[in-house]
Amino acid sequence: MSEQGARRGQEDDWWRQLYGEDGGEGREGAGGGGAAGDAAQSGAAPAAGAPTGAGPADVGPAEASDTLDERVASVLRTVGPPGWGDRPPPQPTPADAPDRAAPAGNAPPDETPPRAAPAPPDETPPRPEPARPAPPADETPTPGPVPPGEPPARRVPSPPPPPSEPIPLKATGPGARPREVARSAPPPAPAVTYIGDRPPTYEAEPAALPAADPAALDELVPDTALEGAQYGSLTLRAASQRGDSARYRGDVRRDALLTARFGAGRHALILVAVATGRLAVEGAHRAARDACGWIGSAVGRSYTQLAEDIRADRRGDLKAGLQRLTDRSYGKLRARALERGGPPEQYTAALRCLLLPADPDCRTRVFFGVGAGGLFRLRDGAWTDLEPVATDHGTPAPIPAPIPVTDAPARPGPGLPHGPGTAEYPARPEPFLFHAAFGRPGDALLLCSAGLADPLRQEPAFAAHLADRWSTPEPPGLVPFLATAQLRAKGHAKDRTAVAVWEA
Repeated sequence: MSEQGARRGQEDDWWRQLYGEDGGEGREGAGGGGAAGDAAQSGAAPAAGAPTGAGPADVGPAEASDTLDERVASVLRTVGPPGWGDRPPPQPTPADAPDRAAPAGNAPPDETPPRAAPAPPDETPPRPEPARPAPPADETPTPGPVPPGEPPARRVPSPPPPPSEPIPLKATGPGARPREVARSAPPPAPAVTYIGDRPPTYEAEPAALPAADPAALDELVPDTALEGAQYGSLTLRAASQRGDSARYRGDVRRDALLTARFGAGRHALILVAVATGRLAVEGAHRAARDACGWIGSAVGRSYTQLAEDIRADRRGDLKAGLQRLTDRSYGKLRARALERGGPPEQYTAALRCLLLPADPDCRTRVFFGVGAGGLFRLRDGAWTDLEPVATDHGTPAPIPAPIPVTDAPARPGPGLPHGPGTAEYPARPEPFLFHAAFGRPGDALLLCSAGLADPLRQEPAFAAHLADRWSTPEPPGLVPFLATAQLRAKGHAKDRTAVAVWEA
């Protein structure tokens, strides 16, 4: 046999002794002394005193290795995912292999030679390791064999797999539970924008702006004015807007609205004035604004006495004094018409006013004015027309020459001013109107221009809708009040102004 064949036979015997490939005979050969095996391989007879047979069964190598690597692999097979720990045991290195058994003559006679497998020759190429199964794609590969005496590296747990479907945000919070799908509420009823079988001729929204004079921009009038207040037991809401016809044609609003408070605390007096200029008259909006401004100035100068007369219920004195203030204001309007070079009967306006004491213990509301409009009371859901019957049937008189003021003027009404200009122009276009009403809790007093008074008197459905909207336990806000006041009705396209007072 050649030298290469002898080496191959020794190598095969070495592998059979290491892995026990020959069954029982391999194990018996492996269980024999290392010196005997070497002697058989080398062809030399065993030395005297060396064991030649198999050793006792309880001293041979176990069928399963009991090493640290095997224990780690067993644990991984038990607790790890499939595929862990199914790798073959690590191959011994030349450093780890036990030394070859010494000759039998050098071994002590009373010691059993070590049963470790002999190491292969240095020139023998290492046997290739079997292929290892690839770990799953989502797992971290297991590190290589751990050298003896060192603990295995700690495996970093792999991240959880991504969810197949996105998790809804409602279910991720603590204690979040899916809610039952609420039944959809019925859609709200459409808002009523007009009364009648068909809508009015003009559109509801403004279409054209009034023409402006670059030299008189302060005379511009907004499309809508809105005001509100609360004093003592009363709540005030006021709104004035252009009519549908004026919005379409680009005409200026002829209704004027003035709200003013004179004084403070319980002695304060609130004035609300509404004026409407003549239709199709140039400068009608100026006349309405002047009428409100001049009556407001007159009331402001006498508010202390007026408030006292209202609390004392001196209605006779109030009527006489307020009539004098009204005549004075109309006299100024006629004088302004002369200054402008126009006819006095055109530069005029219908004027209607309310005086409201801020004292919560006084519920008397005083109305006075001249010209068309309306005064209504809403009580228990029903309207009552409080328009007073005109007792002063004075007619417009020719413009007299100014009456010179003497040192002994006529005795004025209680608490009213006197002096120059008191009776300069006594004529007024229509009779003077006066009414004092007592408000009960839950009542609503409505003062309005002709643009709202006409449909309220002529359209029952219009009056019923306003009564339904304003017969509420609490007064409406500014926006709901405006929305109700601008309810449209066919044939009623004038400017409209509404002033409502709710009693608490």
